[in-house]
Amino acid sequence: MNIVPRTSRAQNLFEEQVGNELAVSQQYVAIAVWFDQRDLPRLASYFYRHSLKKRNDAMRIVQYMLDNNIEVEIPGVPAVRNTFEDPSELVALALEKERAVTDEVTALSQTLRQDADYLGEEFMRWFLAEQVEQVSEMTTVLDVMDRAQGNMFDMEDYLERDPVGDDRNESAAPRVAGGKL
Repeated sequence: MNIVPRTSRAQNLFEEQVGNELAVSQQYVAIAVWFDQRDLPRLASYFYRHSLKKRNDAMRIVQYMLDNNIEVEIPGVPAVRNTFEDPSELVALALEKERAVTDEVTALSQTLRQDADYLGEEFMRWFLAEQVEQVSEMTTVLDVMDRAQGNMFDMEDYLERDPVGDDRNESAAPRVAGGKL
C-alpha cells in the first residue's frame, strides 16, 4: 500500500478530528463513571454508550483515511474533567462538547468544499446529520435534568421510560476501522 503523506488542510483536519472525537469519548467515560459511582446506572449507561459512539466516530474517520491511503497518526487526548458539584454540570459539559464537535465537523466540511474534495465532503454528510441529532438529544437530556430539579431518580425513571438516542442514523454510518465495538 502506498501511503500518501497528509498534504491538504482537510487531511490535517481529519486527523485533528480523530483526536477531538477521542477526547470527547474519554470525557464521556469520566461522566459515566461519575454517575456510576453514585448508583445512577441509567445515566452511567447512557454516557458509556455515548463514549463508544464517539470512539466509533473517530474510527470511522481513521477508516476513511486508510481507505484513501492517507497517512494516519493517532493524536493524544487532553486530560478530562472528573470533578463536578452538580449532576446537571455533567450534562451541560456534554452539550458543550457536542456543540464543539458540531463546529469542528462543520469547519472540516467547509474546508473539504473549498478544496473541491467531493469524496471527503460526501463522507462528512453523515457526521453533520449525526451532530444535529447529538446536540438535540443532549439538549433534551439537559432540559429533563433541569425539570427534575436535582432528583436523579426522576432522571433515571425518564431514561428507563423514554430512552434517548436510539441510533436512528447508525445504518447509514460509514465503516469503523477495526470493526464496531
